[in-house]
Amino acid sequence: MTRRDLLAHWAALAAWGALGWLGGPASAKAREPAEGQPFDRDWLREEARRLAQQPFKAADDALPDWLAELDWDAYQSIRFRPDHALWSKERLPFQVRLFHLGLFFKHPVALYEVAHGRAVPIPYAKELFTFGDQIKVPARVGDLGFAGFRVHARPDFDRDMFAFLGASYFRAVGGSKQYGLSARGLAVDTGLPRAEEFPEFRRFWLERPMPRAEALVIHALLDSPSITGAYAFHVKPGNTTVMDIEAHLFPRKAIERVGVAPLTSMFQHGENDRRLADDYRPEIHDSDGLALYSGSGEWIWRPLVNAPSVRVNSFLDENPKGFGLLQRDRNFDHYQDDGAMYHLRPSAWVEPIGAWGRGAVQLVEIPTLDETFDNIVAFWNPEEPFQPGQERVFRYRLFWGAEPPVRPGAAEVVATRLGAGGIPGQKNRVPSRKFVIDFEGGRLAKLTERAKVEPVISASRGQIKDPAARPVRGTPVWRCNFDLISEGDEPIDLRCYLRDDQGALTETWLYQWTPPG
Repeated sequence: MTRRDLLAHWAALAAWGALGWLGGPASAKAREPAEGQPFDRDWLREEARRLAQQPFKAADDALPDWLAELDWDAYQSIRFRPDHALWSKERLPFQVRLFHLGLFFKHPVALYEVAHGRAVPIPYAKELFTFGDQIKVPARVGDLGFAGFRVHARPDFDRDMFAFLGASYFRAVGGSKQYGLSARGLAVDTGLPRAEEFPEFRRFWLERPMPRAEALVIHALLDSPSITGAYAFHVKPGNTTVMDIEAHLFPRKAIERVGVAPLTSMFQHGENDRRLADDYRPEIHDSDGLALYSGSGEWIWRPLVNAPSVRVNSFLDENPKGFGLLQRDRNFDHYQDDGAMYHLRPSAWVEPIGAWGRGAVQLVEIPTLDETFDNIVAFWNPEEPFQPGQERVFRYRLFWGAEPPVRPGAAEVVATRLGAGGIPGQKNRVPSRKFVIDFEGGRLAKLTERAKVEPVISASRGQIKDPAARPVRGTPVWRCNFDLISEGDEPIDLRCYLRDDQGALTETWLYQWTPPG
């Protein structure tokens, strides 16, 4: 499985969402408490531990001929029947609708409903779906399993709130009901000079909600050649969808790079990176920056770039307070896309629960030529290596919505722009690059032009020239600009913030610029 395959998976999800499935009376059978097998978190944790002590068994991806031969249009003609949604007959506050195997979806997942402490399998039946005329469905079809599932919540059962589909990927929406970036259960060896490993959720257990429940509880078993895991998701949909996640991880072998709470997004071009901006749309991205709230209390903003080559940046920390891939720019005029609706794409924020110790938030940026490639990954990489025989536990809260649950308080970066250095009309004897950073909010918004605001700027190499900071008249923005004189083509790390005699006025802007080769 590749990143392009996974993004195609989610394109299929978006296409299915456009069908506008409607709710209705359900035929889902209500199970009696005596049915099924006992189930609880302790059992699942021990099951993951047991599997980690055994050799890995890859999932069978051999689909029946009638599914293996489907093209895109044929697969899109397969539609789940909404009147068969789990829990719709009981008129519960959540409904579950299922994805069919086929096309990119070759690995079946097993689903169970949990009620009264017992788990009952949710069997596949072709009657759960309708099929296009071009698909010849056999008279008899065995229990194929499902590709994944999506969840709809009261009061709007027409549109889904979150979904699990493909490997350990899942996505959610907030108040805009617009999908964007993804999360994963775990990342393994991402950004190394070899193919990364994609752990998969093999089984899911869905707890039947109470009639007035505001949240849904889902359990999942993760498996891969390197590691197994027992996961619990407590999901509360809303204007901001909140997921409380608990992961118990059991390595099969030593792992070089583990990514906890990984987020995956897309950045093709924006105001700071226009190398590939041959498009009528000024910007194309699901996220425009990585935000960090360090254990020491520092707020950092790192604009994303469409890197000329694969690169990994590590932001060392101890007990981080949070990190996320955000879509700060919410102005439609900056995108001009009334189809993809990039200005409505959600941000995702990870809030660790408990002490995560020492490690680093790592950002992986992969070159992409177009918007169909998922090229940005951010995750927590613990300093202590993962070794076989261990149990590693991570708890965190994941927020999906227009805004993260916490804000810096100081002024935030609202734009980063780059261009030719020097002064217009004057000959620039030494080639340079101009950086322009706009800040907004906090104490900075109350200062006048006469305020003594100092830009604090540093570079890993090269010379900073003509730094300045001033308010942009007629706007709430303060602008900092400087020129960078450099030699060579190795990446340069830049750092900038504004301060006055009372201290820092802004969050810290970080950037990695690669001079043209």
